[in-house]
Amino acid sequence: MNAPIDLERARFNMIEQQIRPWDVLDLEVLALLSQLKREQFVPLAHRALAFVDMQIPLLGTAEEAERQGWCMLEPKVEARLLQDVAPKAHEKVLEVGAGSGYMAALLASRAQRVISLEIEPRLAQMARANLQQAGIRNAEVREADGSRGLAAEGPFDVIVLSGSVADIPQALLQQLKVGGRLATIVGNEPVMRATFVTRTGEAAWETKQPWDMQAPRLQNFPEPSRFHF
Repeated sequence: MNAPIDLERARFNMIEQQIRPWDVLDLEVLALLSQLKREQFVPLAHRALAFVDMQIPLLGTAEEAERQGWCMLEPKVEARLLQDVAPKAHEKVLEVGAGSGYMAALLASRAQRVISLEIEPRLAQMARANLQQAGIRNAEVREADGSRGLAAEGPFDVIVLSGSVADIPQALLQQLKVGGRLATIVGNEPVMRATFVTRTGEAAWETKQPWDMQAPRLQNFPEPSRFHF
């Protein structure tokens, strides 16, 4: 028989051994990671992996989950995205790719309101149930294709794409308020970079790519042709 996991010890080790060394030093973010129960957002079959430095499949086989983007990102990646995009208590957030709802829960704990779009119906249902169980009342999950954003309810202070894209569609950048920030992972394997875009004016954006990371693709975002003549 396997010994039961000491959840609080595992959570502490995750923060100290994975997340802090990844330059996540914001004390409010670290406190939130201690309080918000990550294991409650992990499918029961994979709960023992909740604090491991890996992407966790949410549906299907590991290969199918990676191919379809049905994964939870590594704890350190979620934490660093949250820290670096820095949602504030008065801000409205759009997330694309709800997954299990954990990133929406993190964002909602820092922001005024979160709308999370999820194209896969089973994940939308999972995320809603997990957020309800966690008592998160200011995050809403909608079953929708998030590649075009949600212009009808914009503009947003923060947009987070919880996965990778080849390029950020201009339509999404247009849904940022001036001063708003978009966070995602951009590129093609083996080179992908965490990308943060700040809207600095009506037709002006500033981009930073401070760290490297691999992540599964979000569905329905445009892919440039790989063929060059």
